[in-house]
Amino acid sequence: MESIINSQLPEFKVQAYQNGSFKTISSEDVKGKWAIFFFYPADFTFVCPTELVDMAEKYDQFQAMGVEIYSVSTDSHFVHKAWHDASENIRKIKYPMLADPTGALSRAFGVMIEDQGMAYRGTFVVNPEGKIKVVEIHDNNIGRDASELLRKVEAAQFVATHDGEVCPAKWKKGEATLKPSIDLVGKI
Repeated sequence: MESIINSQLPEFKVQAYQNGSFKTISSEDVKGKWAIFFFYPADFTFVCPTELVDMAEKYDQFQAMGVEIYSVSTDSHFVHKAWHDASENIRKIKYPMLADPTGALSRAFGVMIEDQGMAYRGTFVVNPEGKIKVVEIHDNNIGRDASELLRKVEAAQFVATHDGEVCPAKWKKGEATLKPSIDLVGKI
């Protein structure tokens, strides 16, 4: 299996629902900024709204870091709107909800479940150069944590701007980092 880490964001153009309107979002819209692609199985399900609301509650923090969130499912943009209209919790979402009814985007990211017509829970952090820097894929019965994703994005942004430094396990913004050298081998 070929690694997706450091691969280029696939080209795409899809419909989306955001803040009461439909819009088209493409890979061109993502260039030059940090982005999170947050794949989930389907609208009107059980674990999915808990994750999407968790992301919505952290959206301002991600935005302050210059990060756009794109949730993605194989539902249409019309279904996203219907879910938004029907659920008080989903109305909290301000980020774009991308529609992938053909599964093309899910396949491009390697999360499509062909025999079910839906995606696995996949999280992808893309840097401003369009390279995928963080990948996390879960089975669909395991929910994710937006706080942990926020920490991973902070780490990715830190190492992107601090050449030669790396973030150790459990690193949080403001904590000490490491500068790999022969002197550290076996001492950590």
